[in-house]
Order: sequence, then structure tokens, then C-alpha cells
Amino acid sequence: MVSHFQVKPLYQNNRMPGWHISFYMNRVYYEADYLKDGQIVWKTTLSNQIDETQLIDYIHELMLFHVYE
Repeated sequence: MVSHFQVKPLYQNNRMPGWHISFYMNRVYYEADYLKDGQIVWKTTLSNQIDETQLIDYIHELMLFHVYE
């Protein structure tokens, strides 16, 4: 389960799309860049126990809520 999900602009010019995201999952801290095309560039290595496809789908949903609404 994802907790403490945070979104910050990736660029100082907020009109340029791109965000830095961070969150905890199973007590492990993760960071990534969420690019304008929906691509996620991981800054930390994901645990082998995490289903990356399912996590990416969940992050897309969170971004819709936090950024696009």
C-alpha cells in the first residue's frame, strides 16, 4: 500500500509539465520523476516483491487526482 504520496514540480517554471514524486510502500521510501507523457523514471530501485505494472497504474490514478483535477 502506498502512503505519504507527495508531488512537487520537476521544473521551476510550473507551466512545464513534469513532477517529482515520492512515497512509502511497505516501509520503504521511493522516489521517481513523472514525465509529461506519463513515463516514470525511478530514482530508487524497486523491491523485487513489488508488482511494478500494478504500482504504475496506481501512480497514474494518484496523479490524475493530485495534478490534473
